[in-house]
Amino acid sequence: MECTRIFLLLCVSLLLLLSTAYSRTLKRDVKALNDIKGSLGWKVVYAWVGDDPCGEGDVAPWAGITCSPRVQGEYRVITELELFGVSIVGPFPTSVTNLLDLKKLDLHGNKLTGSIPPQIGRLKNLETLNLRWNKLQDQIPPEIGELKKLKNLYLSFNNLKGPIPKELGNLMELRYLYLHENRLTGRVPQDIGSLPNLRHLDLSNNHLVGTLRELIRNEGCFPSLRYLYLNDNWLTGGIPSGLAQIGNLEILYLSHNKLIGPVPEALAFLPRLTYLYLNNNMLTGRIPEPFYQHQTLKELYIEGNNFSPSVKPFGVHRTMELSDTEFLF
Repeated sequence: MECTRIFLLLCVSLLLLLSTAYSRTLKRDVKALNDIKGSLGWKVVYAWVGDDPCGEGDVAPWAGITCSPRVQGEYRVITELELFGVSIVGPFPTSVTNLLDLKKLDLHGNKLTGSIPPQIGRLKNLETLNLRWNKLQDQIPPEIGELKKLKNLYLSFNNLKGPIPKELGNLMELRYLYLHENRLTGRVPQDIGSLPNLRHLDLSNNHLVGTLRELIRNEGCFPSLRYLYLNDNWLTGGIPSGLAQIGNLEILYLSHNKLIGPVPEALAFLPRLTYLYLNNNMLTGRIPEPFYQHQTLKELYIEGNNFSPSVKPFGVHRTMELSDTEFLF
């Protein structure tokens, strides 16, 4: 009889141990996801079944959900939410900002409307925020500048308006900043030039004003920048020779602005410059000879300016072959 009791106690203990071996999802995150589920529509909801978003035992997690690793005795948290191209319609789901351990939030390619809520600043662990290809409106919230771990910010192809928040200059880990194809106005904040890790900056196809000289006023700006897209804005003034201080620059896209004056010879000594687009401005003078002797420059476009009649562009319009897939954002 005593042996039977001991055996039963051992079985119960084993079951309790096994039940804690698989950590359940933190209740805070479960509530947030259920709130989101209630607002997204059937295309997402049909795949979000069960009580545990992170999965339980052999049950897979909900679609688009990545969770922290299983640790015995600890709750799991949501670290990634990827719901792109699933026809989500309606306002940005504010409940997302209750997922405080998110590292990646990707809702691109949907039909989200309204504004990006200021509560987005609560996601202190966020490294990637991808909201491109939606119908978001209003201004970019300055609270995004509180996301100190952010590396990738994609807000392109929306209807965002107003100025670019200077608070983006607080994002010291930022590598990719894509704000193109919006209705942004005002000047480009000089603070962005102080970002030490920024590699790609695309502000094209907006309504930005100001001069290039203002952008590079701070000494040592853009130390890691490789791609700079400022085309299709309302920039004025000349092209400053100081642009040559951006020593890693490979692509410089300045076409379709209101730039005047000559092309500085200093740009021809950027060692990695590969694509230079100056077309459709009001530039004058001649193209300095070192551009035609540049070892890496493949394409130079100058049509639609007021250059001397003898000046000829070189390079052929074609599809670029890119090694960095991040450029496609």
